[in-house]
Amino acid sequence: MEESNSLFRIRAISFFILGFFLVLVISLYFIQIVNGDNYSIKADKQYLRLNENIFDRGSIFFQDKNGINVSAATLKMGFILAINPKLIDSSKEKEVYEKLSKIVKIDESNYFEKIAKKTDPYEEIGEHLTSKIAQKITELKLTGVNVYKERWRFYPGNSLASNVIGFIGFQGDELAGRYGIESYYENILTRKDKNVYVNFFAEIFSDVSATLGDDNQKREGNVVTTIEPIVQGFFEEKLQEINEKWSSRKTVGVIMNPKNGEIYAMGIYPSFNLNDFSNEKDVSIFSNPIIENVFEMGSIMKPLTMASGLDDGVVTAETEYNDKGFLVLNGAKISNYDGKGRGKVNMQEVLNQSLNTGASFIVSKLGNKKFADYMKNFGLGEETGIDLPNESIGIIDNLESPRDLEYATASFGQGIAISPITTVRALSTLSNGGLLVTPHIVKKVEYKNGLSKTIRGETDKRVIKKETSDEITRMLVEVVDSALLGGTVKLERYSIAAKTGTAQIPDPVNGGYYKDRFLHSFFGYFPAYNPQFLIFLMTIEPKEVGFASHTLTQPFIDTTKFLINYYEIPPDR
Repeated sequence: MEESNSLFRIRAISFFILGFFLVLVISLYFIQIVNGDNYSIKADKQYLRLNENIFDRGSIFFQDKNGINVSAATLKMGFILAINPKLIDSSKEKEVYEKLSKIVKIDESNYFEKIAKKTDPYEEIGEHLTSKIAQKITELKLTGVNVYKERWRFYPGNSLASNVIGFIGFQGDELAGRYGIESYYENILTRKDKNVYVNFFAEIFSDVSATLGDDNQKREGNVVTTIEPIVQGFFEEKLQEINEKWSSRKTVGVIMNPKNGEIYAMGIYPSFNLNDFSNEKDVSIFSNPIIENVFEMGSIMKPLTMASGLDDGVVTAETEYNDKGFLVLNGAKISNYDGKGRGKVNMQEVLNQSLNTGASFIVSKLGNKKFADYMKNFGLGEETGIDLPNESIGIIDNLESPRDLEYATASFGQGIAISPITTVRALSTLSNGGLLVTPHIVKKVEYKNGLSKTIRGETDKRVIKKETSDEITRMLVEVVDSALLGGTVKLERYSIAAKTGTAQIPDPVNGGYYKDRFLHSFFGYFPAYNPQFLIFLMTIEPKEVGFASHTLTQPFIDTTKFLINYYEIPPDR
């Protein structure tokens, strides 16, 4: 009996030791691996103000084609230069200024304004100093002069994907993400304030508790985006070229995988430097028009109209109609872009020549309600679900009109206004077998507790039949091979499906449309029958040029060739 009790005690002690050991191992993992950066700061506590919290925030990463994370938003370490006016004798104020000015640039008027506050024990006169400069200041041993360690948000890419990444800023007393990913994933990226001096053993056990039960600990993490930095950089250069060549007001673009919604590049020009955003005078440059603004897209909507007719069976590629160059509906005249009639033409030529009358013909065969239902199923009147803030919903009230005219104009992309990202999502259904995906910027969230969550954009929501997707793709390949700039941009070994769009810009003051202001758009995908990339381009108010085929075709082809080479895409024909 005594031997049995001894054995029980030994086992109990052993289990207790093992349990305590496991708790220590888990805790040390979180201290050294998960919270390692925090403790490296604490090692420098001689540079810290007592009871002061060091700024902390999760990181944002791009991801290159090999799956390697590349820093997009991180923290940079440096030093603050501060003075204690109470401790600096009035007779030595100028001497202190002169000595410090030999090491670091200090605003003289600011310095003397702050040193005059003799009741204030702490005034900052310099920030973001290097360790070398901080060391030189420390060696001066000036009474009332101190350097303190600091961290701040830093964006290694400067302007790269700036409208997508966003930045952090103050709104009142609150410092938080204000645009882009920084805003949308605020609850993941933000960090709770923690005093930098915490008892070691208390930290061990508090970390275990947080790991097992604290929801905030579970939410905190880093964000890995779908943005490929090399592709993003190339794409931004191409958008800048378009904008500058045609003196456009703004040029934007998206490169997305139409099968799963991963966005490899999203660019806007003009843009801004994330590390110098405070010097921007017009805050509108911070917004993302791809997500937040709606436009009348013009003829790149015709493939959606054509797909609707094909899917319902009311037309085929060979279906003919008599094109007079115009038609009159509800007392209004609708014309082709050149006002000319072609006589008998088939549906392939409607796409090849971008005929407004042909798109209107399809609506007449479908009926207004069925056409409107297809457009709504393509998601034109709803949010896409993209993980960026302030998404706008399309203005598609004309699809509820009692008149034929509004449906006819909607068939070729006028009278309804949608965002570029909504356009990209809808057009992706033509390429991916007819499914409505969810576009997304973030691929994975890596939580602070070591767990991770993968973001997926695939859905089972079918908009058109796969056979319809195959047929509209074949027709759009024919557009590139034989019609786009006379077939001169055809790639012999790669099938590319594409369509241009030129839309008049509405006049909000006088009504109707400006006669000399246009929006040019372009979309295409490849390899056409097993697409890996969908490219969308849009330039607003280009000067002295009529059609999108002249402004955007070559940049699209250049981007296509770049992606083929960069990703080593094998030929498909």
